[in-house]
Amino acid sequence: MAIRTAALLFRRRAVAAAAAAAAPKPLQQYFAGLSSAVGHVTLDDGGRIGGGEENKKRWVELPPFAPLDANAAARAIYRGDNGEGSRSNSTAIRWVRRCCPHLPASLVQKLFRLRKVKKNLVTADTSSTDSIAQQLRLRRVSAKDELVPGDILFLPDNIQESSVTEKKKFGNKNEIDFLRSLEIYKDRAIIVLNKPPGMPVQGGVGIKNSIDILAPMFEDGSSEAPRLVHRLDRDCSGVLVLGRTQLSTSIMHAIFREKTADALGDGTQQVLQRKYVALVIGRPRHPKGLLSAPLAKVVLQDGRSERLTVCAGPNTASVQDALTEYRVIESCPQGYTWLELFPRTGRKHQLRVHCAEVLGTPIVGDYKYGRQAHQNWTPLPMPQTINEEMLKKRKLPFGLALGGGSVAEQQPQLHLHCKQMILPDISAAMQQLQSSDADHNFSDLEKLSFVAPLPLHMQLSWRILMSIGK
Repeated sequence: MAIRTAALLFRRRAVAAAAAAAAPKPLQQYFAGLSSAVGHVTLDDGGRIGGGEENKKRWVELPPFAPLDANAAARAIYRGDNGEGSRSNSTAIRWVRRCCPHLPASLVQKLFRLRKVKKNLVTADTSSTDSIAQQLRLRRVSAKDELVPGDILFLPDNIQESSVTEKKKFGNKNEIDFLRSLEIYKDRAIIVLNKPPGMPVQGGVGIKNSIDILAPMFEDGSSEAPRLVHRLDRDCSGVLVLGRTQLSTSIMHAIFREKTADALGDGTQQVLQRKYVALVIGRPRHPKGLLSAPLAKVVLQDGRSERLTVCAGPNTASVQDALTEYRVIESCPQGYTWLELFPRTGRKHQLRVHCAEVLGTPIVGDYKYGRQAHQNWTPLPMPQTINEEMLKKRKLPFGLALGGGSVAEQQPQLHLHCKQMILPDISAAMQQLQSSDADHNFSDLEKLSFVAPLPLHMQLSWRILMSIGK
């Protein structure tokens, strides 16, 4: 009776799973609730539920396979269509990697190489006098085996001992509180931050703390750390999006790529929008316009450093088309201009290069692309009307500082800030994609708008320029 009950329950679950695309969850979430997987045994021991106690082996059950093509899904979300073609086949190793992103790739490959990954197999036993009893067997699965909807993979339970990852340890609660204070928005798919100036987004040589290194601290009790969706320069501030799952991150990556492809194809989609605010030296000739200037990498004289520049000829290697809209917010009599910048494409240092080399108005504090303009830099006088509280300089966690860096300083900080980003509701889109309904309608998908206030040094520069202008 126990065998029959377990088998019938499995058959119902497998049929439902074939119709519904279940979302993958971090492996650690299954350890506590999957004690029901006890009793599955290897084929060497007969492979049936209900083997002898000496043959029983504990297994961790992954979610039923739900094929989903992140690129196709992103195109459907971006274009607002029905998502046709967003499902695709996948191999066993890809599904394990998607469900268990925290497991090292080498460990996953080793599991398959040692033949320790199993797949469910339902067989009929007609010896029963009542009805056909479905009995669950597990068989070995290779890394390149194609899965079909409803397939369930099993990993050895002791994998949890190998998959435990140490989160970064912090010396005091202030560091954790500071990171959490950066959050603007959070749902099941994404986390939106207001990145402070001076904090690197990615780790590298000489970088101890960056957003991607500190990302696990934005989650409580989750083995799956948030992932970067896009980049902001170290000294740039503003809206930064992280994906909370591998799937949401893949979809967001594809949406950013789709935006660039759409812009270069003279598209008019506005599903993903970004607005930056910048203070530049000088004044553009026109109050608004569209900058279309391809970018290319050049190696500096030291042979190690690189920078981007506007491409002068068609034969330059690694050329990338780049489009930026701009609009003048305020022109100041001191020779500065506040701009709104709308990047249509997402190229590295695109806004900084376009401002410096195309508009001829480098961004204040950009010593890489506006070095010459800063050689004769003269700080502006600090008006007495400025609140003294804004002038206080305070140390923040991770070596950051609050205060200073305005146009009244000898060395101002970069005045470039991602003030607003508009995104489709990825969480709602994922719910549709993972539902049993084959017809998805993304045309009515809600757009989410995120706004990050200007950093203190840019707020101070605005007040200084406005006070002097009066």
